[in-house]
Amino acid sequence: MEIKISVVIPTYKRPKLLIDCLIALSKQTLAKEDFEVNVVSDGPDSETYEHIQLWAKSQTLNINYYQTAQKGGPAAARNLGWRSSKHSLIAFTDDDCQPAPDWLESFAKQYKGEKHLVFSGFTYVPIPDKPSDYELNIANLQTADFITANCACTVDALLQVQGFDERFKAAWREDSDLEFKFVTHKIPIVKVQDAIVIHPVRTVPWGISIKEQKKGIYDALLFKKFPKLYRSNIQSKPLWNYYFINVLWIVIIISLLSHNTFLLVPAVFLQVILLSSFIYKRLRFSKKTVPHIAEMLGTSIVIPTISVFWRMYGAIKYRVLLI
Repeated sequence: MEIKISVVIPTYKRPKLLIDCLIALSKQTLAKEDFEVNVVSDGPDSETYEHIQLWAKSQTLNINYYQTAQKGGPAAARNLGWRSSKHSLIAFTDDDCQPAPDWLESFAKQYKGEKHLVFSGFTYVPIPDKPSDYELNIANLQTADFITANCACTVDALLQVQGFDERFKAAWREDSDLEFKFVTHKIPIVKVQDAIVIHPVRTVPWGISIKEQKKGIYDALLFKKFPKLYRSNIQSKPLWNYYFINVLWIVIIISLLSHNTFLLVPAVFLQVILLSSFIYKRLRFSKKTVPHIAEMLGTSIVIPTISVFWRMYGAIKYRVLLI
């Protein structure tokens, strides 16, 4: 049976990363005529458009360019990409990833023409021997059951679950949402270890972990849709330590304002213990350079408060009790 695949790549104003991804796709062992590449910009992006036109002229890949009318996140971009595809098997990856040469061929070998089937590949994250906290977090992609940086789905499977939920506006939990929809619809997810994608870790600014907490909004949405799967696959219990830390901050502030030493001393003592435990957890397996230690100290003090704020914001927005 002739297997043809459509590759969908969401992107937005990251042409250098995208080009590395396209170079990797141009080296696929699957014949060029057996797959197309649909690059989808999450909103108007003239620079990316110009680069894609050069690739189209070179005829190195069968490449198409699409863009959403406005920014809607990678979920919306992927929906446009797979709905514009010509073939029945859709492979997803990201613009900051580099598929191995036999990535598509590995999926094609496993596909026997089933209408409702999903494949999940292996994503390799190269990190140094002494990684940062951020690099360790990204490395968790290697053990994830299903991520849209490396998967393939039949069009019929995507149609049955109505594709990606475009309420997920950021690159966070939209892949888990898709996975949970496949699970609830009893669509098989087959692991293909030979389908490898390399996910390099990008250089990020100081304190990136603080900015990342805003994604907690979408934890609330995912929890509302799939409470049992969320607890079994994402977060087994509430973030009690975060809530205790915030309660202690309130007690400390009240004690200072009321000059209540009786409350202040034990509250400060407990707070030091909780924050020290949190900092130790983040530093335990990460690098111990002075700048990184300073970053862990500074960000760990505010992360519990910022995280709870955004999760509560999401809980209110989506009308769900998430703790």
